Amino acid sequence: MCRSEDGQVTERRMHLVRWALTTGWLLIIASLLYDPFTPRFTEPDHPWSPLRLPADCVPVQGTCLTEAPYPLGTTLFWGLVVPAGVFVLLVFGHELWRRICPLSFLSQIPRALGLQRQITRVNPKTGEKRFQLAKVPGDSWLGKHYSQLQFGWLYVGLCGRILFFNADRLVLFAWLSFTIVCAIAVGWLYGGKSWCQYFCPMAPVQSIYSTPTGLLGSRAHMAATPITQSMCRTVQPDGAEQSACVACQQPCIDIDAERTYWARLPTPAFAFERYGYVGLVLGYFLYAGNWDYYFSGVWLRQSDQLALLLRPGFVLFGQPIDVPRLVAVPLFLGLCTWLGVLVGRAIESGLRGQMRRRGAEPDRDRIRHRVFLVATYLVFNFFFLFSGRPLILLLPAWVQYLYDVILVALSTLWLYRAWGRSPALYGRENLAERFRKQLARMDLDVGRYLDGRSIADLGTEKVYVLAKVLPGFTGQKRLEAYKGVVREALEEGFVNAASSLDVLKQMRLSLGISDDEHRQLLEELGVEDPGLLDPDSRRSLEDQIRLSGYRKSLERLLLVQSLGDGSGRAGARGDARDDWGALRALRREYGISLGEEQRVLGDISPRAAAIRKLELLLDRLPALTGGYRALHQSALRDQTAVLDLLDDRLQLRKELTLRAILAGLVTLQEDPVVPALVQRLQAISPLGLPELVQGDDWAGRLPTAVAEALAQPGGEIASCRLDLPVADTLTFLESLAADPSPTMAAAALYLTACLDAERARSLAVQVSGKDTPPLLAQTAQAVGALQGPPALRDCPELEKRVFLATSDFFRRSDADTLATLAEQADMRSFCRGDLITEAGDTCRELLLLIEGRAQVRHRDGEREWLEDMEPGRVLDELEVLTHSTSESTIVAEADGTRVLAVPVDSFDVVLERDPDFARRVLELESAQLQRLMRAKAG
Repeated sequence: MCRSEDGQVTERRMHLVRWALTTGWLLIIASLLYDPFTPRFTEPDHPWSPLRLPADCVPVQGTCLTEAPYPLGTTLFWGLVVPAGVFVLLVFGHELWRRICPLSFLSQIPRALGLQRQITRVNPKTGEKRFQLAKVPGDSWLGKHYSQLQFGWLYVGLCGRILFFNADRLVLFAWLSFTIVCAIAVGWLYGGKSWCQYFCPMAPVQSIYSTPTGLLGSRAHMAATPITQSMCRTVQPDGAEQSACVACQQPCIDIDAERTYWARLPTPAFAFERYGYVGLVLGYFLYAGNWDYYFSGVWLRQSDQLALLLRPGFVLFGQPIDVPRLVAVPLFLGLCTWLGVLVGRAIESGLRGQMRRRGAEPDRDRIRHRVFLVATYLVFNFFFLFSGRPLILLLPAWVQYLYDVILVALSTLWLYRAWGRSPALYGRENLAERFRKQLARMDLDVGRYLDGRSIADLGTEKVYVLAKVLPGFTGQKRLEAYKGVVREALEEGFVNAASSLDVLKQMRLSLGISDDEHRQLLEELGVEDPGLLDPDSRRSLEDQIRLSGYRKSLERLLLVQSLGDGSGRAGARGDARDDWGALRALRREYGISLGEEQRVLGDISPRAAAIRKLELLLDRLPALTGGYRALHQSALRDQTAVLDLLDDRLQLRKELTLRAILAGLVTLQEDPVVPALVQRLQAISPLGLPELVQGDDWAGRLPTAVAEALAQPGGEIASCRLDLPVADTLTFLESLAADPSPTMAAAALYLTACLDAERARSLAVQVSGKDTPPLLAQTAQAVGALQGPPALRDCPELEKRVFLATSDFFRRSDADTLATLAEQADMRSFCRGDLITEAGDTCRELLLLIEGRAQVRHRDGEREWLEDMEPGRVLDELEVLTHSTSESTIVAEADGTRVLAVPVDSFDVVLERDPDFARRVLELESAQLQRLMRAKAG
């Protein structure tokens, strides 16, 4: 069979399969209206047909059913088509079922004819109108409650089978025709596979039997191709397949079934769907109370099904109960559904209680996942105990036995394969696959380490082991690869800025990357793509695939246009209209907004990408340059150390942003848009920019005119008024409280408490949670307990980090470095005249003066001199570095003098782990030695 590169059957071949199956399915439905051929095979005296009517009596509620020759349409539909669908789902997964489902195929008729409904979107800034395919809004009633609608339709369908159309061919024809019309109507109303995602009553069955994965199903998160599982696709003229995803649902089971499974696992709707289905199936097959009724298949050929609607619906111990079947059937199936949900939840609760009694904290997701698996395993085998059995019983006994063994074996293998799956394992595999892609993009010699295998053959953990031993995979390349993983994970919505630290923890440990290096990478990514870390900018894998499909279609359209221009078609009015119409059709099909179009054009054109990035960075820059005014309120004048910390961090981000802007201008060079961008940059950031341009090699890389313009402050430098309203400062601080850096977030929360205690307590509740970093959690707890004006010493962990980060010795050190030192440091207080250290003492601690004054008495032979120390200075640092005894005596010169003492062992560990910190320490100590030499000479 013709297959694509990823091993899947090609879309062209699958299209033919869909046509064949749909035609066969429609023929079966048509036979419900007219079938003069098949009844002869059911006549009692047929010489060889296994379907001939038996002479035995089949009792139902105490009476024998009268039977007559019948067409085989209902027998084929209920006895073959439906069981085959359930079998395909469990064994091959939803990806095969969705690609061959006739109803899904028919729902795409409006799309194939170009007749789908469109809605108008108006850009609020420009007023531009764009037509887009209508999609089900995620925040609509349908978007929130579609699973209840689908399950309700399934429930009505099973009730209808017992009451109306198990055997009545005309009613079954009407029901199936109604369903087909609904599918086509939904295909016109909404784009994508909205019928499958939001309406189809088979969807709960698909989800139950095929997730987290079919026995032979593929794993989309480890696929080498961007077109995974049953996602929408089209075939280009050259035979290449291209994504046609319009992101009609997020997350989408057609893109990654297991991802959707883990996302829905904790939700009550998913639990109801699973447990309710088990109860519904049990109720359906138990309703008759007579196994012979099902095994004989007489229910497929009852000619008087509608006449039974008002007959007694229950029989208890041989006595009919006067409740009409029309009422009894919905009651009984509804009761069984409710009991299924109750029993499933009770089992979950019992298992959690058992775990607690053993002294362990229960993993709710793992428990629910395994209860789901057992429930699916049992209901699958129970389903096939009855479904299809009328046809199976016609076969020889050994075939029946083999049939049962195969079903149990396959379902057992499915259970075994899915038993060990978990969200954590899925996440590790997902990240490992992303890391493989990053390694593949690097020119590394991996052949001699893999014995002929490829990187794709390595397991989740082995790929990290390989990365550690590769000779060319230096620390810098390791960071580049990790940065690529983080960027992809953020773009696809797999993580956000807040959750990335925790989700990627195991990967960082495997690669030897620190938490602070991760945060630094986030800073860089935020500068390179300002929208990437925006919490209000919703990112998803589905949107990435949608934009990827649009980009490839647009590239193909531009290529066709360029070839046309080369052949002399350019300038033809009709051709221009055709090209414009094709572009609008692409926008409409993929639902492309103006911002998304700019992003895609940026991917296609480096110039457009550079312009877009510059505009985003320039939009972001005013908030950074205005941070100084927002922070320096008169009410915060006593919080100098905390303000210095935030000023320093914001200044660092401003420098990164300015460097990224200059890099963009280097890319554009003499482009006509550059003068306007330069003028805008000068107006936003007139100070600091000339020094940056002159200090680095930007002058040699930028065009001469641009370099000369940026070397001078542009525009009029407005006077810096610091009388900003307090409300604006509080708003700015609240934005910083959501910062990925725990130190900045904690400092912003503390300053909020200095301005508005009540607002700070409310903010403390908002930022608290199980994933909150320890420093922020401790600060939030301290702020919540404040009864009066706050003092920095009320937040001891924050205080340590503030004074470490603002000292000359530790300024701009990694957050991990500061955290390590702060965890081991002690705060000590002294009164005026107290001895802090004495000459001859062994230096076991690095002392940082944070409050008060101290005097150092230096002695060199007979010569002695005094030196006053101000807060922020480190005491005896030279002796600490050399592990020698102190040659000076240090005395406190003011009451309330406070010193932060860092153990020398902790300091040595940080020096070994952080080369950048060690380099800066050496630079500071060189300056200190020169200063001491000058003091001695004086």
